[in-house]
Order: sequence, then C-alpha cells, then structure tokens
Amino acid sequence: MVDRLQPLDPAWLAVDRYVADRLLGDDPALPAALAANAAAGLPDIDVAPVQGKLLHLLARMVGARRILEIGTLGGYSTIWLANALPHDGLLITLELEALHADIARSNINRAGLGQRVDVRVGPALETLAVMQAKGEAPFDFVFIDADKPSNVAYLNAALALARPGTAIVVDNVVREGLILDPDNQDPRVQGTRALFDAVSAEPRLSATAIQTVGSKKWDGFLLALVDVDGAA
Repeated sequence: MVDRLQPLDPAWLAVDRYVADRLLGDDPALPAALAANAAAGLPDIDVAPVQGKLLHLLARMVGARRILEIGTLGGYSTIWLANALPHDGLLITLELEALHADIARSNINRAGLGQRVDVRVGPALETLAVMQAKGEAPFDFVFIDADKPSNVAYLNAALALARPGTAIVVDNVVREGLILDPDNQDPRVQGTRALFDAVSAEPRLSATAIQTVGSKKWDGFLLALVDVDGAA
C-alpha cells in the first residue's frame, strides 16, 4: 500500500479516463471486480485500469503461458493477466488473507477464468519455498505487488522460478519520490530501496523503472528481464 501524501492532480485523472475510454475495451468483469472488492471492504490499492492493461500487454508480448502473481488482493490485476494467457495457460497467484482469496476466486470465476487461475493462500514466501522444492515449471512472467519489506525475497524467489526471457514487474517502486530519501524509516520505503540495490547488483537481470502519474497519483513500476538461467 502507498500512502498518498500529495493531492491528486485533476489532469492526471482526466488523462487516465481519456486513455481508458479509448483504448482499454469493455470487459464487464473488471469493474464488477472493483465493485465487489469495495463492497467487501478491501483496501483501494488495486492497479489502475491503464496499468492493468499494460500488464496484460506485457504478458502477451513475452508470449506468457505461465504467470506468477505475488499479491492477489481481490483479483483485479489477476483478471487482466489471466486474459493474456492462452486457453491452456496457467496463472498462480499468492494471497495471504483467506477472505481476500475468496473474493478473488469469486471475481475470477465471474470473469470465466477459473480454469486458468490457481489461487494459493498463505504467507507468500512459504508458498514460494514449497514451489521451489517441488521444482514447479518456470514462469514466463512474474508480477510482484505484495508487502514491500519482502521485495528482495520475492525477487529472489522469482529468479529461482524463472527462465531466460522471463519478465518481472514490481509495482509501487517510486512511492511519491520517497525512495530518494536514504533516511526514511518506513519499512516499505526501505524495502523498495533494497529492491533497487538488489536488481542493480544482479547480473542475471536487465532492468529499468518507470515513474507514473494518474488515478493512483505518483508512483511507478520496475521492469526486469532475466538474461540467463535464474535457477538456483
């Protein structure tokens, strides 16, 4: 979650709406998922619609057949990503809270994507360790959007479950510019700065980060590509 410290510029929201109206299409399952999440009292921290479409396109660009998502919430981004898969593709999404997972399953099933999505409940690092121990097939695309203090651990797990050419996207990496402050004691900021250091030091990754403005105010995402075999 990002603390929105600065006011929302009305122009940012207007541009997001302009883009959405013209380019995102009309899938009723997506606003229905947001409405269900709000009705259940889930925090309003889903990706913005324009970023959801970006995730969808990135997954298609790499020809993803297997997608790993760390942080499900109510399944809004899950729906965007699952729609990028072929009919025999698989998305595994990890969620800590059982209530959130139940809502996500309902939203995913309403979208007609239940056969492509496996929602796994529990601490993500424990689930990821089990997946590695079982030697689950590598993923083509990984989206990390969970607790920020664990970003580096999630990155390492993603690398262990990757292959050459796997794309990794990490959300909320600008945090309204707070990443510039090395003395900031917020563990989410510290976890994000540690992520940048880890990616910078990782020879298996080529990466960049993009800062964004829009309906979610000022933030950004990190995009990395695995250059060599990420298996441990």
